[in-house]
Amino acid sequence: MVFSFADLITILRKIVDVSIVWFVFYYILKNIKNNVKLSLLFKGLILIIILWGVSYTLKLTTIGLLIDYVIQWGPIALIVIFQPEIRTILEQLGRNQLLGRHKILSVDEREHLVYELVSAIDTLRKERIGALIVLERDISLGNYIDKAKKLYADLSSDLLIAIFYEGNPLHDGGVIIQGDRITCAGAVFPTSSSPKLNRRLGTRHRAALGLAEETDAICIVVSEETGRVSIALKGEMLYNLTLDDVRMMLIDELKPKQDEEYDEDVSGEANYEEN
Repeated sequence: MVFSFADLITILRKIVDVSIVWFVFYYILKNIKNNVKLSLLFKGLILIIILWGVSYTLKLTTIGLLIDYVIQWGPIALIVIFQPEIRTILEQLGRNQLLGRHKILSVDEREHLVYELVSAIDTLRKERIGALIVLERDISLGNYIDKAKKLYADLSSDLLIAIFYEGNPLHDGGVIIQGDRITCAGAVFPTSSSPKLNRRLGTRHRAALGLAEETDAICIVVSEETGRVSIALKGEMLYNLTLDDVRMMLIDELKPKQDEEYDEDVSGEANYEEN
């Protein structure tokens, strides 16, 4: 069977078409996975589709009419409600940071990062100095970096302590770390309105959880009143952590993805051999 040049062009066009659709779906699902609000929206859409199928099958006139109104006016409402999330996704597309974290750290760099962070957190909690430290991962935090005070400094515990010292004009905001460098200080993040958050917790905790609900960043909070350490991650807040808890969590979360897959393979092989 001989293919003409036109046939090859047609096949190539179809491959490009399917690849673009696959990439769009992959990127959408990736952002839904890392964003609590988008995850809830996705679940809501699935529920509406199921209800529509039931009403169509059973010929339920009233519920079918209501779903038609939702389908007709829903897109406009979603654009208004989720305008910040849509803007963030478009900004990430503009920055071309779609294929992984800002920087993959070596083992020595990860150990240095964790050591400096834990040392700073230990001093901050003992001195009752409030702090919000954010580690960027796959989802870009460029929107918040642009509005903060740029530093681009090597990470050190002394610098982190100095930033959050009460006399420093930047101590009220958050610090963003990209890779093993402090990118900016004085960053302002969206606050969470989650009812699960204790009302007695302050702005730092709400900002940390708000960012963790929208991105995959690791948000470390040191309470100014109690000196307790909390971490907001994947839309959840973990309270009153020990230094060992913080150290182990950072080591685990900062592992490159290929290392995580390797650990899973080794664990699976070990379980297979035991059986």
